[in-house]
Amino acid sequence: MKNLLFIFFFMMINNEIIIADFNKNTDTNSWYITNDSVMGGLSTSKMILDEDGNGVFTGSVSTENNGGFAMIRLPIDINITENLKDVVLKVKGDGKKYQLRIKSNRSQQHWFIQTFQTSTKMEVIKIPLKDFFPSFRGYKLNMDNFSANEIKEIAILIGNKKDENFELTIDKISLN
Repeated sequence: MKNLLFIFFFMMINNEIIIADFNKNTDTNSWYITNDSVMGGLSTSKMILDEDGNGVFTGSVSTENNGGFAMIRLPIDINITENLKDVVLKVKGDGKKYQLRIKSNRSQQHWFIQTFQTSTKMEVIKIPLKDFFPSFRGYKLNMDNFSANEIKEIAILIGNKKDENFELTIDKISLN
């Protein structure tokens, strides 16, 4: 089932493409979990809906067994037009840092990443697409920043090099 390709249809409203707009009917099974267990780590995470219909990425990061990260991924298929310049998150965090990750090709090994800081209140975080830099396994690559005209996958990762519980509430993710 995990190898199935999911195609999502996005709404274009006022120069905005909705990637995820959570509500009580959202199917969180479209989001894949990728924790450090892929390399022997012990971190755990899940994606659920809260009572208000928000997506909640929650779990526990463990640095045992050379672990230290938890990630959710969403396959998408978005063509980026000239007027779309930013990824916009409407989130409520826990005061921790997270990474937003994008891929322009599902088979590429690296991600384009940008870190964002959360607070304990619902807030809007805007990240310019041009600021996403290439990274592979925590190392910045000697390549240009993101400049593709499509996004094939988006992810959120927590990996702050310490043992910690986390909870990120997501209301909406969009491009504008």
